[in-house]
Amino acid sequence: MKKILFACSEAHPLIKTGGLADVAGSLPRALAKLSQEIRIVLPNYQSLNKTEDVHFISTVRVDNQDANILETVLPNSNVKVWLVDCPTLFGTPGNPYLDESGNPWENIAYRFALFCRVVVEIAMNRAHLTWQPDVIHCNDWQTGLVPALLSIESNSPSTVFTIHNMAYQGMFPESTFSDIHLPPQLWNPNGVEFHNMLSFIKGGLSYSNRITTVSPTYALEIQLPEFGYGLEGLLSHKYSILSGIINGMDLNQWNPAEDKSISEPYDINTLEKKVINKTSLQARSSLPVNKSVPLFGLISRLVEQKGIDLLLDCLDEMVNMPLQLVLLGSGDKSVEQKLLEYARLYPKKISVTIGYDEALAHQIEAGVDIFLMPSRFEPCGLNQMYSQRYGTIPIVRETGGLADTIEDALPKSLSNNTATGISFKEANYGALLEAIKRAMLLYNDKKTWKKIQVSAMKKDFSWENSAKQYLALYEEI
Repeated sequence: MKKILFACSEAHPLIKTGGLADVAGSLPRALAKLSQEIRIVLPNYQSLNKTEDVHFISTVRVDNQDANILETVLPNSNVKVWLVDCPTLFGTPGNPYLDESGNPWENIAYRFALFCRVVVEIAMNRAHLTWQPDVIHCNDWQTGLVPALLSIESNSPSTVFTIHNMAYQGMFPESTFSDIHLPPQLWNPNGVEFHNMLSFIKGGLSYSNRITTVSPTYALEIQLPEFGYGLEGLLSHKYSILSGIINGMDLNQWNPAEDKSISEPYDINTLEKKVINKTSLQARSSLPVNKSVPLFGLISRLVEQKGIDLLLDCLDEMVNMPLQLVLLGSGDKSVEQKLLEYARLYPKKISVTIGYDEALAHQIEAGVDIFLMPSRFEPCGLNQMYSQRYGTIPIVRETGGLADTIEDALPKSLSNNTATGISFKEANYGALLEAIKRAMLLYNDKKTWKKIQVSAMKKDFSWENSAKQYLALYEEI
């Protein structure tokens, strides 16, 4: 049994701004089920969804600041959560990264530097908790200073650093290094210095025993200039300790057989009931109710990363094709306006909901035939997994986790029943349009389509699968 300290800046359902929270709320549970002794540590933000039982267990002094450590449990689990309580830093309204007005916290570097210092005290058994981890699992730039600070300790625990998205690096001016009182020996080109800037993520990459990211393909992509954001050289140099492990998905929350948000539950043996969800989604979306027309869906942030511009370029042709499209998302205001304009011009073809609606997201996954995910990059992605579980065929660009979780419907995979989706390589609208046409041809061959649906629904995207791979990694170090 390993003692694991899981350090992160957010964890669902306590606090969530993105995919990191889903991982931090699920992977520790899965590791606990594999009989590991795991603790989560995160800041005690004012906006945290407080659980019933939160109690004080310790005070630790770092950088002339007192920080309390509070203990609670992750809801619906027995995983202990330690909250780093420092009201002057974390006790103000806003989310982990932005203040009430939506601007990055002015003191964000100091906030997470102090958090990292407390994690180091816990790691070195100096936080009066009589518990010392064998492994510290750090996540994204907010915890990048933990491996760096541990590098100057003797007999420190092993460290794993997981990159959830290389685009976010925690970069600050050189002056911040001294402002937040970091040890001078960390300021060097092999340390946290990056082109005369302080890079939190570089602390994690330079000093960890193992580096992971959230899919095998993304682990290769971040060693290239397009995805490495200037750190591709360091990542290539570290390739022998870098690996990709696909995120799991919440099998209870996303289960068509027991989904309370959809019109008609169904499973692999009652796939014919899926069409009931289709017709009720068409009715809800004010589209003509038609069982036979292929219904496409998209749930996404409406930003360039998600390839939404590729879809916009396809819409003029798609509105002349025998199909319908249901879209849910928010993001770039100009993109929102363009999509709403298409929905206004073609009300029998396109339905657009701006914002996010959890129940509608479930209804789209259950109701559409084909799910669009034309991302320019996607470290892991979850909707393509949800889609397969719901017998909805994803169209994805062959990148990151999308490449690792979809088996393209090609002659070989169709003949051996392994096809689970449709993928395209180039990030241009012509390649996406070709994939859409290919999907429609397959959809019209009902026997083949059902085979793809069944293969997709059989895929194992459980967190247990991912947790076993992480555990093997912990054992190695």
